[in-house]
Amino acid sequence: MKPTTRQNLLIALTYSVTLIGGMFLGYKFLKDQGFTFERNVQFADNNAEKVDQIINLINRNYVDEINADTLSRGEIDSLLHQLDPHSVYLPPATADEQMELLDGSFDGIGIEYYVLKDTLLVTNVIKDGPAFAAGLKLGDKILRIDSLFVSGKHLPREKMIGRIKGRKGTSVQLLVLHSGNTLPVLMNIKRGRVNVSSIDAAYMISPDAGYIRISEFGANTDKDFISSVRTLKVQGMKKLILDLRDNGGGYLTAATGLANQLLPENKLIVYTQGKHEPRTDYIATGGGEFEDGKLAILINENSASASEILAGAVQDLDRGVIIGRRSFGKGLVQEQFPFGDGSALNLTIARYYTPLGRSIQKSYKKGYTAYQNEIEDRFADGELTEKSLSTKDTLAKSTVFVTGMGKKVFGGGGIQPDIYVKMDTTGMNKFYNTLLSQKLIFDYVFDVLANRYKASYLEQNLLSFNIKEEDYKDFVRFIQHKKMAIDYKQLSASKPMICSDLKALLFKYHLGEAGYYKAVNLNDSMVKQALSALQ
Repeated sequence: MKPTTRQNLLIALTYSVTLIGGMFLGYKFLKDQGFTFERNVQFADNNAEKVDQIINLINRNYVDEINADTLSRGEIDSLLHQLDPHSVYLPPATADEQMELLDGSFDGIGIEYYVLKDTLLVTNVIKDGPAFAAGLKLGDKILRIDSLFVSGKHLPREKMIGRIKGRKGTSVQLLVLHSGNTLPVLMNIKRGRVNVSSIDAAYMISPDAGYIRISEFGANTDKDFISSVRTLKVQGMKKLILDLRDNGGGYLTAATGLANQLLPENKLIVYTQGKHEPRTDYIATGGGEFEDGKLAILINENSASASEILAGAVQDLDRGVIIGRRSFGKGLVQEQFPFGDGSALNLTIARYYTPLGRSIQKSYKKGYTAYQNEIEDRFADGELTEKSLSTKDTLAKSTVFVTGMGKKVFGGGGIQPDIYVKMDTTGMNKFYNTLLSQKLIFDYVFDVLANRYKASYLEQNLLSFNIKEEDYKDFVRFIQHKKMAIDYKQLSASKPMICSDLKALLFKYHLGEAGYYKAVNLNDSMVKQALSALQ
């Protein structure tokens, strides 16, 4: 069992089986903050020259003293792993996908789809995108993409995924079976630039408290945040829960731009410094949209980089309360250097420090593999699941810093929350993990449950809606028909989690990301703790 919350697992798996019109949604771990793009500078286009140029770049720009002669001249990845875990080589497709993801837009038609019974089921149509304008709707089934039939052919997923993606201005022809119809129709859709907000959800969670969830810090995050705050203020928001759980970071400027909306004028947000990079201070300019209201920030072990910049500034400056579990511990700044073939090097050039001077970067002295497994180690030693951190506070022996209000905070590996909330692992077992990995919960929601409930009914009954016993029994029959070996003892233990997942995915299907979080947050322990703290 990987050390992640059930909700995180569900979110991660949701994105692993969902695509936005040919847009790749992964590589979240690589969305490191602090990129600057030298678009007009191109380097080598063959591996031999790349290695030489990478070493030269390291020698001129790397954050610490390094003897370039001692570096291996072997594989590029092996070379970079000798430096730190976040200096990475990106192949051309990955570099392009990463830039699209952080820029908040992509070329495509603007849909999310799920592979159900070897057919592409449309699970979301982005408003104002090309597919939306063409009349593609939730629940439609895509049978053919150009000349390739994808329905009834039992094609591997890799044969289907990505075929809708293409350059702006080009067209894709889809054979579509509209929901409720018996005959398919041909649709020619011209691809365009599709804008995607990094705000997953923004709504009033109580009469005077708003909730905003941010998935990454992209080019337009601060603008999206301002728009969301203004809307919620009209609805009576005086307090804010800002959810940064599982937010792996993004642009440094996006984090500082958002911090400007929360912090008083002339307050230091963060500073960066490296061997070849002089200290650079980022200062709040004041006049932000939410500079005075009560603030709670939610973080967990997957909150990294730009998320830690924002949480660290709020904590150091006594601006709000940090709730959850210790953040990832990524305090290194990357600059991107492109090569002639479209690939790129993300090289660590500096460290960032919180206003009190804390370095949040956790140690990577034990090597790349140990660093990658560090979150699992936290789970194994109980840091993520203990009722109290009194015996598991891994930062307590680190350097202590004191805020203006006398609160002790720590450096040395992530942001330690002011209020700790343990991971809920009740009901997690091998059988439940198998249900998730085989996507059977998703299949049942999209194939059966979504047809039983209308969006209007779910919206009207959000607070009282629960999965009925008959729905659950049908789910058991559904997995029986899949010829899956059932451990009934483990199934019974996981029933509350399964019903919760079914409900959340049902709301996501009909009401989008906002609906998903509205449903999940009703019983979320961190959200409840935040509401209590804001009182």
